Amino acid sequence: MKVPAYKSEKKRGEVTAFLALIFVLLVGFTGSMMESASLQSAKSYRRADMNCAMESVFAEYQRDMLEEFDLFVLDASYESSDYSEEKIFDRLSYYGASGMEQTMKRVQLLTDYNGAALEDQIAKYMKSKYGLSSLNPFDEDEDVWKERADEAEESVKIEDRVNEELAGILSENEQELPTENNPLPNMQRVASTPLTELVMPEGKEVSDASVTSDTLVSGRTLQRGYGDFSDKAKQESLSKILLDEYLLGHFDTAVEEDGADGTLKYEMEYLLAGKNSDRENLNAVLKRLLMLRFAPNYAFLQQDAAKQAEAQSLALTLCSLIAFPVASEAVAQALLLAWALGESVMDLRSLMKGGKVPLVKSTETWQLSLTGLMTLGTEDDHGEGVDAEEGLDYKGYLRGLLLLENKTNLILRTEDLIELCMRNEKGLTWFRADHCVYRMEVASTVRLRRGITYTFNTYYTYQ
Repeated sequence: MKVPAYKSEKKRGEVTAFLALIFVLLVGFTGSMMESASLQSAKSYRRADMNCAMESVFAEYQRDMLEEFDLFVLDASYESSDYSEEKIFDRLSYYGASGMEQTMKRVQLLTDYNGAALEDQIAKYMKSKYGLSSLNPFDEDEDVWKERADEAEESVKIEDRVNEELAGILSENEQELPTENNPLPNMQRVASTPLTELVMPEGKEVSDASVTSDTLVSGRTLQRGYGDFSDKAKQESLSKILLDEYLLGHFDTAVEEDGADGTLKYEMEYLLAGKNSDRENLNAVLKRLLMLRFAPNYAFLQQDAAKQAEAQSLALTLCSLIAFPVASEAVAQALLLAWALGESVMDLRSLMKGGKVPLVKSTETWQLSLTGLMTLGTEDDHGEGVDAEEGLDYKGYLRGLLLLENKTNLILRTEDLIELCMRNEKGLTWFRADHCVYRMEVASTVRLRRGITYTFNTYYTYQ
């Protein structure tokens, strides 16, 4: 049966319209895909531009900080003394992020959260240096040093009790010990004399450098960052021992002072004491070291029969001169305590001249005679302190004190010293630790075309 011509033409027209519609849809779909790909490409390019710019900005790290303290920071003041996020945005634009509206979403400075950024960087540096995660590469035990500190406090209490008992016995009986051949009066004078006057090596002057607390990081109002980065990176844990080793490796002591004029020379002593002058810091640290040495020295005397007999003999002689032998035992104990104190002074002299002192004394390493107590600290005192072959040097004893110090205090004081060093030793008078950026996240808004805008965030931190 033959199909009429008009029906055939109609069917062909329907097919043509359908194919045309399919073609239009395909063209539209292809166009939308191309547009989408073009937009995504534009977004990727702008993200790449921003990433490159961010890395370039952070590559402008403060080089003196890296050379001196092995720390990466971005100085947001750009040597102007004024913290400015706009200057960071200008540098981002310079490095290829132009044509974008930048907003600082969050930023962490070196001093934020009690120096959390500083602690994080020190942890990364020390673990990288020693190839460790949490192991202790140093033969140090915090509990051992705490025990020594407790023993020192107990020895001081014993000394106070013995002296009070002796003073009470003599007062009740209206007696006074003779001053001739009696080292106790001189040791009372020694105990009240600043240790810097007793233990510094001949010819070495005590530094008179000082600082004003309200100019330090720990004493002034600081520039603050904002925002929480806990979702981006977990802060590295820093053990006290690794922190202590970092400090000992980057800061000077009174034995090896090398500071510039106008800054504190006894840096480790400042970290431990936190006073405003070198003299105060050194005296405070020496006092703590004296107590750490006093306890084992007194313990040794309690076990040395020969030295106990010598003290008892002198005590009996002094008491016999006033016809009051009943006080001889109390006098003997007072002499042993004074002897331990005198030996501790000699130990500090050994340390301050760069020598070593054993933790536990022996007959061979004991330095001071009982009669030497009468001239200690006088013009007739010529004892310099002996360097023992085995023992700890000054830094070794400071390492023990560092283990006993609060970590937060050490971090804050470290920031003080970093800033002092950068300003006074490096001559960067504009430098402020609270202007140093450690990490930040920037929100960028860019106009693509035909009114389309794209907003994205870029994060960067020093690793």
